[in-house]
Amino acid sequence: MQRNFSETFMKYVFMVCALLSIVSIILIFYFIFKGGLPFILEEGVGNFVLGTSWKPTASNPQFGIFPMIMGSILVTFGAIIIGVPIGVLTAIFLAFFCPKFLYRWLKPAINLMAAIPSIVYGFFGLLILVPWSRDLMQTLHLTERGNTGMNVFTASLLLGIMILPTIIGLSEASLNAVPKSFYDASIGLGATHERSVMNVVVPAATSGIFSSIILGIGRAIGETMAVILVAGNQAMIPQALNHGTRTLTTNIVLEMAYAAGRHRESLIATSVVLFVFILIINSVFMVVKSKGDKY
Repeated sequence: MQRNFSETFMKYVFMVCALLSIVSIILIFYFIFKGGLPFILEEGVGNFVLGTSWKPTASNPQFGIFPMIMGSILVTFGAIIIGVPIGVLTAIFLAFFCPKFLYRWLKPAINLMAAIPSIVYGFFGLLILVPWSRDLMQTLHLTERGNTGMNVFTASLLLGIMILPTIIGLSEASLNAVPKSFYDASIGLGATHERSVMNVVVPAATSGIFSSIILGIGRAIGETMAVILVAGNQAMIPQALNHGTRTLTTNIVLEMAYAAGRHRESLIATSVVLFVFILIINSVFMVVKSKGDKY
């Protein structure tokens, strides 16, 4: 009798927790769109999303956020190029090639990276990556617009480092979840250890690896504090990797403290665009992932 009560009680506890998650998403969706959608409709979707001039405090205010959209896309894409290959290959190394004595040190170090606050990453980028990027650009003779080192390349590099713990941890878990019989069967057919891992185990874990990449991209898109310190925060479309940029998240954080009236409404509307942007990216990846699972 007591066991049945405990099981029933815990079942409803889990159900309430699941419902709270759903309700939270609905409330976030409601309040963001309630505050930002009217402004977008008044300003015009084309003028707001595709406008290239952001001058919210001018006598003739302009609220074009296309430079911030492009900044978010470029920085996120750069983080993917840097972080995904390193993260996935590191996970493969940890799961199948890493010596035990090294694993005891390397795994906790990677877990510690996930616990470091983003502002600390930002200071690391400001003190280490920014001067290095500035020197690199000078070496390559890419010095236009004042070579400060705060640019798309530096922000992409920092975000690529920040998403590593997420990709490595989840990818390694996916690789370890593949039944050992897959590997044993490949070895039994005469394949080498390397070939069995890369041609049998890794393809079997593709779904989990892809999920880790999606979560990593989500963190890269939503990161704010670290990007503020290294991106340059220039509300213009970057023409090269050594140009400064501003993302959607940093645009909101930088100006929300003193914004009022339509300026404040425009920042809330920016959060609507960011929300939709993340939903579209996640939806596309989930569709691609589901198609991959069928095969």
